[in-house]
Amino acid sequence: MDRYTVSYEGFDGTIIGPMSREIFERGDAAALVPYDPVRDEVILIEQFRPGAIRKDQNPWLLEVVAGIVDEKDRHNTLNTVLREVREEAGVECSKAVFATRFFTTPGGSTESIDLYIGMVDASKACGIHGLATEHENIRVFSVPFSEAYEMLENGDFCNAIAIIGIQYLALHREKIRKNFLSE
Repeated sequence: MDRYTVSYEGFDGTIIGPMSREIFERGDAAALVPYDPVRDEVILIEQFRPGAIRKDQNPWLLEVVAGIVDEKDRHNTLNTVLREVREEAGVECSKAVFATRFFTTPGGSTESIDLYIGMVDASKACGIHGLATEHENIRVFSVPFSEAYEMLENGDFCNAIAIIGIQYLALHREKIRKNFLSE
């Protein structure tokens, strides 16, 4: 946690502040929606997330692949997701396209996410994956894109990365399929 004292110029030209804010220095992350354009399927993962422990919340979340960006990958976040898709989902990504970058909670954290859509073979998506050294126990499965979208509509995803990733794929799916299948 870092404490900042800042002032800034408002839209009307007046100076606002000084104000004090605590910001969690999280670092950046990268995420990938593993998509099989031949089968029109999305690989999803399910894992335990202690930040989701609430009285009425199940801490086992449905997600897409993601990981913290190491210093060596700071200028090439694609390396992070290519490694993470192997570790978390047990599949290889043969092609990827950058989708977008977004902040998760800029009012209290520095974390930004680089989001990719990656071409995978969803027929190989199964089992339990993750690194024991990171205490990961990740269930991997694939669903037709239409089911993933229905899960989105039903509120089955409760994390921003998965929601934004599935929405991005929904908006650009035909263009991405064409791109992935063009070779």
